[in-house]
Amino acid sequence: MPKLLHEFIEFTSTQSPSNTALRHKNESLDYQNLNKEIVSLGQALLELGVSAGERIGIYLPKRFETVFSFFAASYAGAVFVPINPLLKPEQVAYILKDCNVRILISSHDRLSQLHEFLIDCHDLMSVIDVNNKFTLEKKFHFNTLHLESLSSPKKHSPHRRIDSDIAAILYTSGSTGKPKGVVLSHKNMITGAKSVAEYLNNTSKDNLLAVLPFSFDYGLSQLTTAFHVGASVTLLDYLLPRDVIKAIEKFKISGLAGVPPLWNQLANLNWGEASKTLRYFTNSGGAMPQATLKLLQDALPNTEPYLMYGLTEAFRSTYLPPSEINNRPNSMGKAIPNAEVMVVREDGSPCAPGEPGELVHRGSLVSLGYWNDSLKTAEHFKPVPTKENGLTLTEIAVWSGDTVKMDEDGFLYFISRKDDMIKTSGYRVSPTEVEEIIYATGLVSEVAALGITHPALGQAIVVIATTPEATAEQILTACKKHLPNFMMPAHIEVIDLIPKNPNGKIDRKQLASKFENHFQEMNQ
Repeated sequence: MPKLLHEFIEFTSTQSPSNTALRHKNESLDYQNLNKEIVSLGQALLELGVSAGERIGIYLPKRFETVFSFFAASYAGAVFVPINPLLKPEQVAYILKDCNVRILISSHDRLSQLHEFLIDCHDLMSVIDVNNKFTLEKKFHFNTLHLESLSSPKKHSPHRRIDSDIAAILYTSGSTGKPKGVVLSHKNMITGAKSVAEYLNNTSKDNLLAVLPFSFDYGLSQLTTAFHVGASVTLLDYLLPRDVIKAIEKFKISGLAGVPPLWNQLANLNWGEASKTLRYFTNSGGAMPQATLKLLQDALPNTEPYLMYGLTEAFRSTYLPPSEINNRPNSMGKAIPNAEVMVVREDGSPCAPGEPGELVHRGSLVSLGYWNDSLKTAEHFKPVPTKENGLTLTEIAVWSGDTVKMDEDGFLYFISRKDDMIKTSGYRVSPTEVEEIIYATGLVSEVAALGITHPALGQAIVVIATTPEATAEQILTACKKHLPNFMMPAHIEVIDLIPKNPNGKIDRKQLASKFENHFQEMNQ
C-alpha cells in the first residue's frame, strides 16, 4: 500500500488505469496518464539537480500542471510548497525566501509581476513557466525554463524518502506577524486522506469539486482524499457562487467542501439539478451558521451534511456525522478516525463535561511543527498531557489555542479562538455566539463580531455585517431581543463586502485593524 504521497496515483494507475483522475474545464485525464505526467516532470526536476528535501514552490491557479507539480515533487523526493494564487508578489517572495525555495513553478502572467521580487530569493535555482512564454530581459541568478522544453535524457533514481520525511509546507496566516509554514510529512497527509475518506464513505465512483485553494490544507485534501480511493477531482476557480452550482450540474459532482462564507452565498440560490448528484457537502474553517445550514438542508434534502473542525497543524480533528446534525447542530462532533482529541485545563488536566478548555490533538496527523520557527513550534507543539505510559520518549501533541467544551456523551462544542475571545465588562464573550444569534434574525447575509479596545469596557463588541436591505438600527433592535446586555454590540456597521483572507475565511485581522481606529474616532 502507498507510503509516500505520489504512490496513491501510482497505485491506482496500475489497478484502474482508465479511471478519470482529473477534470478541468472540458478536458479530463485518467490515472494512467496522470501518473505519466507526474513521472515525466519528476524526472525533469531531478535532471535540474533538485536534492532530497529541497523545496519546490508552486504558484498557480487550479489547472492540470498544478497537480502535476505537487506530486512530481513528491516523486522526486523534494518538498512542495503550494502558494495561494491570490497572493501579491511581496507575499509570494516572503514565502520563497522563508523556506528557501530552489525551484519555482508558475505561469507567464504571474512571473511577469513577480520576477523583480525574485532578486532577493538567493536560494532560487530555476523558474519554470507552464505557459512557455516567459523570458527575462536581463540576467538573474536563476534559470528561466519553459515547461514544454523540460526533459530528462536519462532515467534518474528518485531520492529515497520514508513516510516521516517532509512532503509539503503549507503557509497559514497567523493572528499576528508573517505567515507560518506548517511542515507536513507524507505520513500526515496519507493518514489524513485515509481518515477523511473513511468517514465520508468515499469510493472510486465519487467526483469531488475542488473550489478551495490548494494552499489551504482543507482544499488540498480534496486531491489526496480522492486519489486515495481512486476517485476523480474536478478543478474549479469560480467567479460567482452560481458557477459552483453550474459545475455540480455539469460534472455530476458527488462531494463538495466549503467554508462558511461560501455556504452563506450558496444557501439562498436555486440548486436545481445539482441536488440530484450531490451525495454530501462538508464545512470547515469556522462554524456554519444554523440558519445557513437549515437553508442548505431544505434545498438539498438528499445530501448529507458533515460539519468538521480542523487546523493546519493537525489537518483535521473532528467531524459531526449527518445522523447527529438535527440532535446537535452546534456540535463539532468527535475525533476523526485515528486521532484523539482532548479538552484540558491550563495545567494539562482533563476538563469535566461542560467545562471550557483548550483542544489538544494527538496522533499521526500531528504535523512536524513550523518551518524555521522554533519559538512558535514550542508554543503550539508540546507533550501530550496526562499520559502515563512508561515511554522515555516524549509524544508531542498540537495545542490548538481553541477553547472548546465536551458534553457527557463526548461531543465537542467550539467556543472561540483564544485570540478572538472578546473580554468585555469582566465577561468573556464568544464572537461565534454573537454571530449565530444575529444570523438567526434573518436580517444579514454575513456578519463578524469583533472585540475593539474600549477605555471603560476593556473591549467593546463591534459587529460588521452585510445585508440585503436591513439597517444597522434594525439589526440592533433584533439583537436586543436575543442578547443579554453584556453581549450587546456597542456599534453595528453595515458594509458592502466583508473582506476574506486567501483561504476564503473572514479576515478578522483586517477588519479589526480597520475598525479599531474608526471606532475610537467615533467615541472621542
